[in-house]
Amino acid sequence: MTTSNPLTAPADPPVESRRARAARRAGRSLPAAIGVGVGFGAVAIVCLVFFRLGFVFLVAAATAAAAWELHRELHRQGLNAALVPVLGGCVLVAVVPYLFGEILPVAVPMIGLVLICVALTVLAAMIWRMPQGSIGYVRDAAASLLIIAYVPLLGSFSVLMLAGDHGAARIVAFILVVAMSDTGGLIAGVLFGKHPMAPTISPKKSWEGLAGSLIFGIAAGVGVAIFGLHVPFWVGFVLGAALVAVGTCGDLIESLIKRDLGIKDMSSFLPGHGGVMDRLDSLLFAAPVAWLIMYLLVPGG
Repeated sequence: MTTSNPLTAPADPPVESRRARAARRAGRSLPAAIGVGVGFGAVAIVCLVFFRLGFVFLVAAATAAAAWELHRELHRQGLNAALVPVLGGCVLVAVVPYLFGEILPVAVPMIGLVLICVALTVLAAMIWRMPQGSIGYVRDAAASLLIIAYVPLLGSFSVLMLAGDHGAARIVAFILVVAMSDTGGLIAGVLFGKHPMAPTISPKKSWEGLAGSLIFGIAAGVGVAIFGLHVPFWVGFVLGAALVAVGTCGDLIESLIKRDLGIKDMSSFLPGHGGVMDRLDSLLFAAPVAWLIMYLLVPGG
């Protein structure tokens, strides 16, 4: 009979701390993610209160950064989007409608300016690719159109919201509902997540997390509807439920793109979040829906 030597016996594996376990289940560093989110939220609020054009430039910068990240990852797969026209379009689509929307005749409303800017960006991207010849033209043009439709076009609806009556309140409502949806999903997913919602797309997403997103998102929607937009509570309920649904789809669609490209994050630019595109995925998909709901249900849209 032999006895193990306590000096040579393998040590027990270290006990995983609660913080490390939460970070593992969330898939990111929670303190870093919270710090970055609060910081960017503070910058956005300061711009909305004191310098609205600054918020427009913030939208332009964020969409340009996200477009660059997506272009870089597509380029690694052999798809060469027209980067210069795409980045120019991100600025054009955000800034021009805001600056000239109230100057031009009623026949050219702001949404018309957005469509004109998007169309000019598409034309520039397709012309930009012409000198490189016919080989791979369709593939590269499709990459450009994907980025243009995905990033500056969807992002432009945040500028449209800002232009309406009480535009700052509309933007706060839009961002707050999406942020609270993400927060509720993260908390519920970490604490209670057991049933995967889309295991082949995003294994960490669970039905419990979706329930948390709905609770937090609808609560935020009702709150901003009553106290920020001064409309009936049911408008906030509709806004919250719709943005949670479409924001979740946006998150899953970006996960599909990243899985197809074979990457985990678009970049490491934002600590705790990954890339700018990883932070904007839900916001981009939610922006046109938020604009439409508030345009129809909140006076002065």
